[in-house]
Amino acid sequence: MTADVVVIKDVWVHYDSIPVLEEINLVIKEHDFLGIIGVNGGGKSTLLKVILGLVKPSKGRVRVFGDTPQISRKYIGYVPQYSLFDLEFPVSVWEVVLMGRLGHTGLFKRYSEDDKKAALDALAKMDMLEYKDRQVGKLSGGQQHRVFIARALAANPKLLLLDEPAAGIDTIIQEEFYELLEKLKTKMAIVLVSHDISAVSVYVDKIACLNHRLYYHDSKELTAEDLEATYHCPVELIAHGVPHRVLKKH
Repeated sequence: MTADVVVIKDVWVHYDSIPVLEEINLVIKEHDFLGIIGVNGGGKSTLLKVILGLVKPSKGRVRVFGDTPQISRKYIGYVPQYSLFDLEFPVSVWEVVLMGRLGHTGLFKRYSEDDKKAALDALAKMDMLEYKDRQVGKLSGGQQHRVFIARALAANPKLLLLDEPAAGIDTIIQEEFYELLEKLKTKMAIVLVSHDISAVSVYVDKIACLNHRLYYHDSKELTAEDLEATYHCPVELIAHGVPHRVLKKH
């Protein structure tokens, strides 16, 4: 029987008394590849932060690997939105990937040989070993994405969370990126947040629509009703084409 990785039950999150997440119920199991889609401001990034333990629910219960998110965080790899990283900051690929081990070492401890080996292994998985001494800001967009994923993988996670990881990269690199995730799911559960409906529907195994409330599917099939509930307008999914098409004015 496949074990539960994340269990979210009746979770609400408020920012200044305004509900951002409403009555969220979700179970993520081992080796799931879950895509979460929805409008900007619909709570997608907040949901990832709830799983990470960075945002505390106003109400409800969250368990990650059977414990609180704060205790289980060391088992989670996290790739934040691309735009949140300052590419002008003079830091090397090696230094960035080693940061993925901070959950194991703590902020003020030296990196051990095990930490360095984990970082090297992560770079090798991403085919980025030859760039380890290069400044991150000097890399191409696709290479930078590989570095950030390597940083997450350096923690040897059992759960990988990715927040709009394919934003800002071209179609060919996106395809390579999603194919890489398909390989990684054999070793961990993956949760991918994206606004790109067509790409997500092709690669993930399960899908959830989030617009403050969650509409979950134990498959990647979406109905017009699901999309309308999420985007507040009738839309039609066009696989391998534009993400969605509005069917009438709204």
